[in-house]
Amino acid sequence: MPIEPPPSRWGLDASRATPGEDLVGVGADLEPGTILSAYRHGIFPMGLGPRGGPPLGWWSPDPRGVLLPGDLHVSRSLRRSLRGLEIRHDTAFAEVVAGCAAPGRDGAWITPRIARAYQQLHHLGWAHSVEVWQDDQLVGGLYGLAIGRLFAAESKFHRATDASKAAVVGLVRALEEDGRPWLLDVQWRTDHLATLGVREVSRSAYLEMVASAVAEELPSRWRATPHHGGAHVRECASGDGMVSPSHAR
Repeated sequence: MPIEPPPSRWGLDASRATPGEDLVGVGADLEPGTILSAYRHGIFPMGLGPRGGPPLGWWSPDPRGVLLPGDLHVSRSLRRSLRGLEIRHDTAFAEVVAGCAAPGRDGAWITPRIARAYQQLHHLGWAHSVEVWQDDQLVGGLYGLAIGRLFAAESKFHRATDASKAAVVGLVRALEEDGRPWLLDVQWRTDHLATLGVREVSRSAYLEMVASAVAEELPSRWRATPHHGGAHVRECASGDGMVSPSHAR
């Protein structure tokens, strides 16, 4: 089958992506263990079809967009916006995913299958949302996975000025609470994310960062979530049904 550029993700201009290099596999499933194993190896799922539909692709961008400790830039205008916004965590996960998956968004890629997979990871304690509220109304947010000191951010949305940026600020504040190193993965760097301090690193450098980050203890706010208390998922082994793009025709 032909391999198309990925749909927009974090505001990505799809023409900047390089499917032949960034796409590393096709197929497999979206069971919790499969997804967690992939992230631990610098890989994430996103469909290859229209609006993120099948077949399922597995991506490892080179270069990779990351936000590192000390790099967050909060502009004066964003500081002003933050005064009128409230940040909450894990109180409206499904609503945040729905906001990110809204059909009217350009380049939408979050399918019902993807949404269900991350909802299951949320129930298990691996996936988390950062929500932005204004006058008790959800006006923005983001969601992603916390594995050790890695937070792999999946998508964000806004319904008020600077609300998605405020979600990133809220996430960084949560990661900073322990005073320990952390790694925030945003997959691809965009002009929008660059204003917050996101930089690009090579795939090899990113994989080194991931190996170190996932071996560390979770940030304190997520240590009491279900998976830390004993819920387990089986991670996939070789022969899990994923094939390289060269075999996907």
